[in-house]
This record gives sequence, structure tokens and C-alpha cells, in this order.
Amino acid sequence: MRVMGVDPGLTRCGVGVVEGEPGRVLRVLHVSVVRTAPDLPLEQRLARLDETLAGLIATHEPEALAVERVFSQHNLRTVMGTAQAGAVAILAAGRHGLPVCLRTPSEVKAAVTGNGRADKAQVTAMVTRLLGLPGPVRPPDAADALALAITEIWRGGAERRREAALARVAPGAAG
Repeated sequence: MRVMGVDPGLTRCGVGVVEGEPGRVLRVLHVSVVRTAPDLPLEQRLARLDETLAGLIATHEPEALAVERVFSQHNLRTVMGTAQAGAVAILAAGRHGLPVCLRTPSEVKAAVTGNGRADKAQVTAMVTRLLGLPGPVRPPDAADALALAITEIWRGGAERRREAALARVAPGAAG
């Protein structure tokens, strides 16, 4: 399975594409951070993010997108920008007919480190180890995007199979 993880943000949006299967070696196909200047108008920042994500989807042909769910942040301005960037990623996936999975930060931390309260350094260390990389992925936005992709590879298939099985047993029960 090939998954694109997106750690949304207006100034820095982490993007990582990982290929693999549960129980098998995972491979990084792409990792980057899309940056937009804070002094640009919002519509230009979102358009740049949209164009970049569309290009990465076309290039890497993921089977799914995993996007960090906007959970809670104290700064309203930051949470709005994060939500807007996340919506752009979801829209890009929709345009390409890709399923989207929204994951909370604690869910991703638990999947890759075993601890839903792990800090950024722990997530980066585990992503580096799981992907067999020579050094830590920087900045943390990029490591978080890879962690999202890993989580979807490990958990997403099982969750979709479970939902399909529940739907066969009792239509409407999976939702």
C-alpha cells in the first residue's frame, strides 16, 4: 500500500509518502515540507498548497491520504490555518478519488511509539528507525507526515476490512 501523510499547516505543511504493508519493511518514497510565506494573501497560500499536493499525488500515486485531524490548539488563528490547510489536502484527495483518513495526533503517536503522549523527538526517533533512515527527519512537520502515512498503512487496511465486514453483517452498522 502507498499512503501520503499530510501534517497540515499554512506556513509549514509536512508531506510524506510511504509504501509498505503491515509486518513488512516500509519504504519512504517522498518527504518534504511545503512552505508558504505568512505575508502572502490566504488565497495564494492555499492555492500554492493545493498545487503542490496535486503534483505530489500525480507523481507518487498514493492509494490513500492520511491527514492529521485538527484536535485542539490554544491559538485560534493557528487552528484556523491548520484546518484550512487540512481541508485543502482533503479536497486534493477528493479530486483524485482517494480515500482520506483523519488521525488524531495521539492516535499517530500511539501507533508509531506505543505512547499516545510521546513528544516530537520520540516520534521522530521512531519514524527514523521504522523507515531505516540514516538520520532524523527534519523538521518535525515532515516526520509527523511520515508517521501519519505509517499509521494508515498499519491500521487503515484493518479498519476498512472491519467496516466492510460489519456492513455485510448488518447494513448501516459500520457508520
